[in-house]
Amino acid sequence: MTTARYRPTWDLVLDPLVSCKLCLGEYPVEQMTTIAQCQCIFCTLCLKQYVELLIKEGLETAISCPDAACPKRGHLQENEIECMVASEIMQRYKKLQFEREVLLDPCRTWCPSSTCQAVCQLQESSPQDPQLVQCKVCDIEFCSACKSNWHPGQGCQESMPISYLPGETSSAFKMEDDDAPIKRCPKCKVYIERDEGCAQMMCKNCKHAFCWYCLESLDDDFLLIHYDKGPCRNKLGHSRASVIWHRTQVVGIFAGFGLLLLVASPFLLLATPFVLCCKCKCNKGDDDPLPT
Repeated sequence: MTTARYRPTWDLVLDPLVSCKLCLGEYPVEQMTTIAQCQCIFCTLCLKQYVELLIKEGLETAISCPDAACPKRGHLQENEIECMVASEIMQRYKKLQFEREVLLDPCRTWCPSSTCQAVCQLQESSPQDPQLVQCKVCDIEFCSACKSNWHPGQGCQESMPISYLPGETSSAFKMEDDDAPIKRCPKCKVYIERDEGCAQMMCKNCKHAFCWYCLESLDDDFLLIHYDKGPCRNKLGHSRASVIWHRTQVVGIFAGFGLLLLVASPFLLLATPFVLCCKCKCNKGDDDPLPT
């Protein structure tokens, strides 16, 4: 990867300008960065902002070339990223990489204790089958499949609510505070951290929407009726006025589509005979013999 270096202004005037595919600006070569794997070139500032955004949002651990039409589908290497971002952002990137590796590794899993967060090894012979796992750090024994207490001879409770730090699933390990800072997605079990804000969460991994407090699905609750009753009443994190405004917008969108369809229906009905007539004429014209 090439990075910008200082050169005198009179020297830069003689150099040709290179176009950046992100901001469409033209800059000297010294202000551009080339990705080693695919040789795509962007201005250093744009590429830096692109990389920082992906790391801060945790969108992906393998940072691909920002050019959607990149012929080689290149990715930025770790040393390229390290030259571009601050040390704390790089630490977050390495943490995301490690969490992703553990998540995809069938022979590793997180300890279910909310205060431990250690990585435990599974037996390589049958990592997919439920097995007894004992954390070497805190000595907790749990099931590798559902992360609850070891239950020999009994099936896993798949419907059990999930509310825990890395690994925590069972009621034995569940925190008393329903507003724990880290929980797992009820659908794909990816770890999610919430600092503050709205209680309506959307998993970045599987796009599943759910309530942070009770982990109930909100995929079909467009109007957020869930927060009008029950234990999560008025716990959305927004004022009543903002909730009413949100519902007004949603209803307005659906009403707009319905009104548009209602208005367009008569015109479509009137236009149908003309379209069919024109089609019949075209077909008839194709069947006519050629003039001699």
